[in-house]
Amino acid sequence: MKEMRTILSTKNLTVGYKGKKEAKPVLSNLNLSLQKGKLTCLLGTNGAGKSTLMRTIGGIQKPLDGEVFMQGKAIQSIDAKSLSKQLSLVLTDRIAPGNLTVYALVSLGRFPYTSWLGTLSQEDKDIIFMAMEATGILEFANKHIGELSDGERQKVMIARTLAQNTEVIFLDEPTAHLDLPNRMEIFHLLRELAVKEDKAILLTTHELDMALANADHLWLINQNQTIDSGLPEDLVLNGALEEAFKREQLQFDYELGSFKRISTQVKRKVKLEGDTILKRWTKSALERAGYEITQKPSEIEIQISGTLKAPLWHLNYNDTTYRTIQELLIQINNQ
Repeated sequence: MKEMRTILSTKNLTVGYKGKKEAKPVLSNLNLSLQKGKLTCLLGTNGAGKSTLMRTIGGIQKPLDGEVFMQGKAIQSIDAKSLSKQLSLVLTDRIAPGNLTVYALVSLGRFPYTSWLGTLSQEDKDIIFMAMEATGILEFANKHIGELSDGERQKVMIARTLAQNTEVIFLDEPTAHLDLPNRMEIFHLLRELAVKEDKAILLTTHELDMALANADHLWLINQNQTIDSGLPEDLVLNGALEEAFKREQLQFDYELGSFKRISTQVKRKVKLEGDTILKRWTKSALERAGYEITQKPSEIEIQISGTLKAPLWHLNYNDTTYRTIQELLIQINNQ
């Protein structure tokens, strides 16, 4: 088992804003760490302080109290050019179409290493090539940014960050404007880059399911204005995740790994038996329709048979079968 290799850490950190009369802390007493080769996801409700924290530990905003360390050195003591060779940032803003080609935009990542003329050495060009290859955008190298989809543009921004060749990468909502396939692809790409390129990657996200599936660690902003840090599974099982997003009529489903609303209406009970996957999706439809699943004998009992692609639903042991959940629900609702 590999030892933990901390590259960025905080000590008793408080982040927030300095008002005219007094400071306004957002998050307090933070003792956090980022490890090389790991993908860390920062989760929290809107306005909880995710962007403020990222700006502070990235050296853009001064902390109200405490310290941030990059490889054991206080980040505020590192000059901007040196820091840009250690840490890079991808913001959530949409990338405005322009006249730059993909290659030209990715090459901007080499700015901290070039002379004031911006001349690229062969080493710079090799690194740009490797960054585009790692993100799968070589085929777009000569295209203009305006010709690309949102998902392709996000890959270009990640490639630019890789060309910057930093050991720490921050991304603020990198999947905010993307559809489901592109969101999945970006998460998988970042996870792969963290492992293969030995990067410490931190991203903010509202994609709970993606974070639980891909993150090595979670930084979870809780309701006490501090952060719970740990493995996603540990934060699920100890209740920290549910507590962080606690709302009336909102409950975390520990089986499905997602939140659902609690209904206050009186529900009819349904006993459900059959294949695990078919049962899971039937349960989802029944609960949404206002039924409650029970293990005890009930006036409504459903047995599922058949295969995943050709399922059959049997109601109360009669000979009639239903080929879709919709047909089944119509029959139950009419009883």
